[in-house]
Amino acid sequence: MNIMDFNVKKLAADAGTFLSRAVQFTEEKLGQAEKTELDAHLENLLSKAECTKIWTEKIMKQTEVLLQPNPNARIEEFVYEKLDRKAPSRINNPELLGQYMIDAGTEFGPGTAYGNALIKCGETQKRIGTADRELIQTSALNFLTPLRNFIEGDYKTIAKERKLLQNKRLDLDAAKTRLKKAKAAETRASQLNSARLEGDNNMIWAEEVTKSEQELRITQSEFDRQAEITRLLLEGISSTHAHHLRCLNDFVEAQMTYYAQCYQYMLDLQKQLGSFPSSYCNNNQTSVAPVPSASSNVIGSSALSSTSGLVIASPTNLIELKECSGSRKARVLYDYDAANSSELSLLADEVITVFSVVGMDSDWLMGERGNQKGRVPITYLELLN
Repeated sequence: MNIMDFNVKKLAADAGTFLSRAVQFTEEKLGQAEKTELDAHLENLLSKAECTKIWTEKIMKQTEVLLQPNPNARIEEFVYEKLDRKAPSRINNPELLGQYMIDAGTEFGPGTAYGNALIKCGETQKRIGTADRELIQTSALNFLTPLRNFIEGDYKTIAKERKLLQNKRLDLDAAKTRLKKAKAAETRASQLNSARLEGDNNMIWAEEVTKSEQELRITQSEFDRQAEITRLLLEGISSTHAHHLRCLNDFVEAQMTYYAQCYQYMLDLQKQLGSFPSSYCNNNQTSVAPVPSASSNVIGSSALSSTSGLVIASPTNLIELKECSGSRKARVLYDYDAANSSELSLLADEVITVFSVVGMDSDWLMGERGNQKGRVPITYLELLN
């Protein structure tokens, strides 16, 4: 019975406190009550925390989109994460493309130029898929997880203490309002002392003033204590920024490793393919010289400087080749597979003899290596002095 009475009293007290806060909040919004302002330093900390939370959420969500563009896959991973279960491993897009290429190359025949090229491309795509999987795992562990821990852990604690501070402020301002009203009533009662009733009324309001002053001291103390707790938590945002900076460096390093791997894989593939596409003959038997893919790609100077052995034919060299008269020695820049019997297959870095033939397309020269002879594309050659 006593426990029930205690619960009823506590419920009534909580309801009274909630009602008092609601009235104070409403009167503040209507401009009918004064509001205790937080100090400038605490306001700045609150603003910094809110800004950190908003941008952290945006960065985290967009990073998830970058690493996993498929929204259905992201939802599935989210569900498994909430269930504390590991999501099933699935083949990614580069791996799937690589498998299709390998299957197609096997179907066409590994001995054919196209089939062999498909198999090589497929193997490279699967390696890129593996690198992509490693990027996702590393980024999730070293970048996304710390950001999510802040949103779901540290900031929730800050929000909880901030809410408690708001309630303590409402209690404080409500106590100030009650004290102000009690003093005003006491003043009016002291002016009406002609009758005994008014005298008793004056004593009642004096007691109310004393009670309100005591309540104000208590609410002020609780507000100050909560403001200090909230301030200490908010000052930890600077440490959060420092931690997120380290995580950002880890993310950049993971991306750098991923793109460097992809570049190296494609560079190796280009060398294996001999800079496809090869030349093809049309119905009039006129040919267009193939252009190595490396010469048509725009690559940063830092990337070029880090890849030794990658040489791109300069415009001056092409002019010299087109104006070549007599026989000259030329170094082969890239592997080249002959498209037909009139062409000569080439290996990178070998030296051959080249010369022009009257009536031949200006993008081609006649190449000679021992007893072998055939047309070669000038974009694959570098004249030697």
